[in-house]
Amino acid sequence: MLTLPQADQAAHFASGFAPASILTVDTEEGFDWDKPFTRDQHDLTHVDRIARFQSFCEGIGVSPVYLVDWPIVQSAKAREIIGDAVSRGAAEVGVQLHPWVNPPFEEEVNTHNSFAGNLPPELERAKFSRLRDAIEEAFGTPPISYRAGRYGLGPATKSLLHDMGIKVDTSVRAYFDYSHQDGPNYEDFPNHPYWVAGETPLLELPVTSVYRGLLASAGPQLFPKLARIPRAPGVASRTGLLERVRLTPEGTPLADAIKGIDAALAANLPVIVLSFHSPSLAPGNTPYTETEEEVDRLYAWLDGVYAHMARRGVTPSTIAQALAAANAG
Repeated sequence: MLTLPQADQAAHFASGFAPASILTVDTEEGFDWDKPFTRDQHDLTHVDRIARFQSFCEGIGVSPVYLVDWPIVQSAKAREIIGDAVSRGAAEVGVQLHPWVNPPFEEEVNTHNSFAGNLPPELERAKFSRLRDAIEEAFGTPPISYRAGRYGLGPATKSLLHDMGIKVDTSVRAYFDYSHQDGPNYEDFPNHPYWVAGETPLLELPVTSVYRGLLASAGPQLFPKLARIPRAPGVASRTGLLERVRLTPEGTPLADAIKGIDAALAANLPVIVLSFHSPSLAPGNTPYTETEEEVDRLYAWLDGVYAHMARRGVTPSTIAQALAAANAG
C-alpha cells in the first residue's frame, strides 16, 4: 500500500464518467484534537446534525460516503440516520478505523499506534474485522471502501483489505507527510486514481489535494522543501508561485477551493475526492467550526463548490459508481 504506483497503474474510467466528484465524510466521534488520544474521552453529540447534512446533500443531488468508525456504528441514532439514507440509495457507507477506540484493546494508546498500519498485523486485522462486521450488521450491506484513520496505511493493510472484501481505498492523502508523527509519507504519491497491484487489484481514490501557481508542475519536488523553511509556503502562495490546496471545507476558503478545482480539471484529474470530519457539523468539536456561524459557512462552502463543479461539468458520483467505471475503463 505504501509503494509508489507506476505510470501503468493509473486508473482509466469508462467514457462519459469523468470528471466526477465524490464527497467523503470521516464519520467519527468528537474529541479534543489538541490532547493525547484516549479510549474514552470522546462524545457523539454531533450525530443529530448528520440528518441536516444528509437532507442538504439530497437537495443538491449528492450521495455522501460515510466512512464510519467504531463509536459511530455503536450509536443507535447514527445507525438510524445513516441507515435510512443507505437503504434509500441516498448514501454509501464505508470503513474508517480509529484504532485507539476500536476493540480489541491490546496496544498502548499513543501517537505511533494511532496509525492502524503501525500496529502488529494480527491486531490491525482483528480491529478491522470487528468494525467491518459491525458495519455490515448495522447497515445491511457489506462495505467496499476504506479510509484508515489519520490516513494510516501500513505494510500489511493491502492483504487485509483483500481478505475483507474491500474494493476501494481512499486513505492516501497525496502531497502530505505524516512521518514526523511516525505516520506514512505521501509527499510523492499522485493525486490521480490508480490500481494497487496485487492478486485482486484495489482501486485507490486519493483524497484530493492539488498544487497551483506558476511552479505547480514542480510542486511535488519543491513544496516539501519550502515546507521546511519558516513562512516560505505563505510567501510562495501570496506571490502566486506555488500553493497546495486541500479540497475540504475545513480550513480551505471557498475561493481557494474553486481555484483548486479548476487546477484539478486543468490537470485532467478524473475524480475529485472531497472530505471533511463529521464532528465539524456541530460547533465546538473541531477547530474549523467553533460557532454556529462557522457551521453555516461549511454548508455555504459545499453549496458554492458544488455549484462551481456543476458549471464546470463535474458530475456527483459515488465510490460504487467510480469502481464500476474504472472496471469498465
